[in-house]
Amino acid sequence: MTDPGGSGDAGDGAPTPIDGWCAPGFEPVRAAFAANFAERGEVGAGVHVVVDGEVAVDLVGGWRDEARTQPWQPDTLVGIYSVGKAILSLLALQLVDEGRLGLDQPIAEVWPEFGAGGKGTATVAHALTHRAGVPAIREVLTDDDLFIWERMTAAVAATDAWYRPGERLVYHTNTFGHLVGELVRRVTGAAPGDRLRRVAEPLGADVWFGVPVDQQHRCAEVIWAPPKPIPVVTSFDGLEGDLLLNVLAHLNPPGYSSVGVANTAAWRSAQIGSTSGQATAAGIARIYAGLLQPGRLLSPDLLAHATTPRAHGFCPILGEDVTYGLGFQPTTPKRPLGPNPRTFGHFGTGGSLGFADPDAGVAFGYAMNHVVPRWQSSRNRALMDAVYESIATS
Repeated sequence: MTDPGGSGDAGDGAPTPIDGWCAPGFEPVRAAFAANFAERGEVGAGVHVVVDGEVAVDLVGGWRDEARTQPWQPDTLVGIYSVGKAILSLLALQLVDEGRLGLDQPIAEVWPEFGAGGKGTATVAHALTHRAGVPAIREVLTDDDLFIWERMTAAVAATDAWYRPGERLVYHTNTFGHLVGELVRRVTGAAPGDRLRRVAEPLGADVWFGVPVDQQHRCAEVIWAPPKPIPVVTSFDGLEGDLLLNVLAHLNPPGYSSVGVANTAAWRSAQIGSTSGQATAAGIARIYAGLLQPGRLLSPDLLAHATTPRAHGFCPILGEDVTYGLGFQPTTPKRPLGPNPRTFGHFGTGGSLGFADPDAGVAFGYAMNHVVPRWQSSRNRALMDAVYESIATS
């Protein structure tokens, strides 16, 4: 079913362009997608769903820019934030499958500098489950440092552990990109973005850690909602404990969470897999569709191990109890990914999402540029609900 446009509303009376198609029976997804623009403040987005290896939904709509002058295209890239954590973890898990990394192997065996500051016992599994002890960098850094890979990884390695590795689950909201990315680089000699090309290109997945400059014309503007002020922190004096940890995790360097730099060429070129990845919705879904093909991207046993709960606890960064597999978020009652128990994926800031459901044969990708504060949103929830409604009635 095609819909060339005019079926949403931008909120100011202007028609919202929507393009793409849905397989028969998946009309509820198209309706939910249009409602996101008309009722839930969506600006620009794409959603792509594969069921049993066949594309069931491929929709894009809205605008790439805040001024609403550039329609969203099928090849529009946008920042996917923590959706990239699962994709980066896949690169590390492939090295486990190849016997080049061990889950119980100390990180310091492949990255000796990391053993400093009480982190010598931190393992690869600790890194993938947010228990490695470095959710924030202690040395105060600048945004000039942010875009120098070796400077950032050296600062991660030199940071004294915030807690004994394995003792607490504390979401490595930004450092995850440099921690797991450097593990990949130390073992392979290749930057994480280069390793990602080896996975993404055979799948036809438009997913990047570091968009080449000659491709950045495809990138959508990230629009914070409400507009996010750029924090100015001149001193961390007086902060301590989990408060200091939280502030440093998000604001050291100041642009580590993308604030103030999200729409720059430097950010789009950065290979920070935890935060700066860029993708289309179709690209995300194709990665997850590849994971559903037994043995294509990971061995079945390792995939099952990685996508079931491996760590659980209260996280002072997220302010709630959380559950993690090895880099993937298993479905949970608080953050469900459909009705089936083996579903796994990862949300991103603002609501971007990728997941796979082995029981229903679903691979799902959603990417957008209007960033609402938390991962789970009324928009991605409406799309997920519509997918399963369509499957149930087809």
